Amino acid sequence: MARPVGAITRGTTGHNRLRRADRWTAAVHGPLLRRASRPLVVDLGYGASHTTTLELFTRLRRVAPDVEVVGVEIDPARVALARPYEHEGLSFRLGGFELPVERPPTLVRAFNVLRQYGEADAWHYWELLRGKLAPGGVLVEGTCSETGHRAVWVGLDRDGPRTLTFSARFDAFERPSDLADRLPKTLIHRNVPGERIHAFLRDFDHAWAVSAPYGAHGLRQRWLAAVGVLAGSWPIPRHPPLGGRARWRLGEVTLPWSAVG
Repeated sequence: MARPVGAITRGTTGHNRLRRADRWTAAVHGPLLRRASRPLVVDLGYGASHTTTLELFTRLRRVAPDVEVVGVEIDPARVALARPYEHEGLSFRLGGFELPVERPPTLVRAFNVLRQYGEADAWHYWELLRGKLAPGGVLVEGTCSETGHRAVWVGLDRDGPRTLTFSARFDAFERPSDLADRLPKTLIHRNVPGERIHAFLRDFDHAWAVSAPYGAHGLRQRWLAAVGVLAGSWPIPRHPPLGGRARWRLGEVTLPWSAVG
């Protein structure tokens, strides 16, 4: 076997750490998985425990009962620890960005994997992974906090990045720009004046501030009001599956990558 492509991550993981991204993935890309013939999902770089891969499998099976999930890790010891938890539709393999699977995946999740790389490498691995997707397939790449209470991820297809999603528990930040430390490597160093991602976070903070009176009814109502203000000047989807109150109530906001990329 050729040497896996990539470097070993810290492996930090935990129960429900990726619940926010999984919930979004199931809602937004569930139809894609149901339409696909033999849908394959790869969880790339799942870490020191099989936990988040198993949770992804369980959540996706609810919306696509025939989905197959393969956890891929570059550390042989982590793969060995996960193997006892394999069962029908769920398996674990040694590998990296080369994706050691028999057919192109319909969906790839790569969370907290590219954080250790530079911006140029992040763009390179995005391109590499996109090229391995099945037609119509998607890559969900992002970063979250240790608890998973703050997360940012990008949705990509074979042609490039398409969406950027911010997600947080309402008590996990003081202002929306606190999520800047979870931006993808392709954006995190561009959060400076003159860049569009900086302008978006600045406007989000302003919308959060002017919506403070809604906090009397709870932080969820303040978030909903802030997103409504923000949608007046930014192209935030207002309807499912990417937008609308049902998604915003969860502490999410998605916008087209073209608005900030």
